[in-house]
Amino acid sequence: MTAILSDDVARALTDGRAVVALESTIFSTLGLPAPANAEALEVCKQAVLEYGATPAVAAIIDGRPRLGLTADEEKRVLQGSRKVAERDLAVAQAQQWDVGVTTVSATVALAHAAGISVFATGGIGGVHRGSELTGDISADLDAIANHPVITVSAGAKAFLDLPKTLEYLETAGVPVLGWQHDWFPAFYTRSSGLPVPHRVDDEQTVCDVLRYRSRPNTGVLLTVPIPEADEIPESRIAAALATALEASAGITGPAVTPYVLARIEKETDGESIPANLALARNNAVIAARIAVALTK
Repeated sequence: MTAILSDDVARALTDGRAVVALESTIFSTLGLPAPANAEALEVCKQAVLEYGATPAVAAIIDGRPRLGLTADEEKRVLQGSRKVAERDLAVAQAQQWDVGVTTVSATVALAHAAGISVFATGGIGGVHRGSELTGDISADLDAIANHPVITVSAGAKAFLDLPKTLEYLETAGVPVLGWQHDWFPAFYTRSSGLPVPHRVDDEQTVCDVLRYRSRPNTGVLLTVPIPEADEIPESRIAAALATALEASAGITGPAVTPYVLARIEKETDGESIPANLALARNNAVIAARIAVALTK
């Protein structure tokens, strides 16, 4: 699988400079409503650049995987409404999809294929509540377990079964790290109440974990808590989550996440949007710092 690289991404990789892959679902209508999705795209790209790395937004454009987009291609992504997980990459190319916005799993796969070792997102997918009946487990977990990429996220999305998500990652052999924090974050809140398996306090340690892992094709999950000033109080987000999950009964598969996130936005009177922007930017900053450290 070969992605088309933008000129700046190609030059950075050739020169051995830092590159950070970014998924495009968060920048589409499936991730954030307009104009917040466009703001998220700009703040994440600028954060990566500010800290010395090159941003590589992933997407399917005119049936071809891309890493790094033109301004016109970014506009098309902002209006995108068709998700591409890793399993869909071959179909999107075979059927020449006009625009496909990549999830965590697809972006991790494309990053690995291009030789990019660091990827930043908002929150990963995971084991859904009630998975013992539905079998609903995000492909994100399998992708992280099978591609040697450091995924930087604010934990997993808060509406998931977080204990089972951590158990799945342990079974898959994925090192789960907490960035200067002892607790597994829950997207909008800094702590889920679950201890993170391993705390790390500097970029070099994260790089060394990637280098020293025993399974050469396994990635690393670095969890970064949302900045304290942008955290939504646990009681407020818990009430919004309960309402959103109740309303989402009967919705399955890829439709669950955008529905629940939109409902949480409604239940928090829009408070979830600035929180989402803040954590996405913060993850991009940490990812850029790690990508730079990897090049040294």
